[in-house]
Amino acid sequence: MGFGPVIDELIDALRVLPGVGRKSAQRMALYLLERNRAGAQRLALGLENAAEKIGCCQECQNLSEQEICSMCKDISRDKETICIVESPSDLMAIEQSHHYKGQYFVLKGSLSPLDGRGPNEIGIPKLVSRFKEASIKEVILATNPTIEGEATSHYIAEVLSENNCLITRLAHGLSMGSELGYVDGGTLNHAFSGRKPVLTNE
Repeated sequence: MGFGPVIDELIDALRVLPGVGRKSAQRMALYLLERNRAGAQRLALGLENAAEKIGCCQECQNLSEQEICSMCKDISRDKETICIVESPSDLMAIEQSHHYKGQYFVLKGSLSPLDGRGPNEIGIPKLVSRFKEASIKEVILATNPTIEGEATSHYIAEVLSENNCLITRLAHGLSMGSELGYVDGGTLNHAFSGRKPVLTNE
């Protein structure tokens, strides 16, 4: 027996969040309704406002309120180096390490044919067109060290191999199966310092 269609709909809505099952969603819903109605209204307003106003940067695909995000507009950043990540959370993790000062390109996930994510779905065509418009000397592949992330990294290296630029991959410090968004800054610094070329002419 449920609480009624309105509460049941709220519980189902909260289940769209990653890692939230029915019991967790139910606990959140009841907490907001019983103890924090003001918080519930603020949450609803914040979600509606963000969903309406937040889009993607036309250059790097990162989440942005403007057509071109502040990082792409920042003239102090190195325009000849681009770091490719899978998600905005990965970008933020790298930024918080205060080590990298170049440009970014944010993929919309990793290649996963079974989930319907091919090159077009994650933004590879836009990445290729960006190379045609800019003078990039180094590409840093910072996809997650998962099976999908490694496959995505290899695919991008092949696609960009004709652009006469150095293509490197984050190295030591990142364990297989981990996600960049949960890696500490010190580990990321080691990974950046130890990056190695992905493709060589040998």
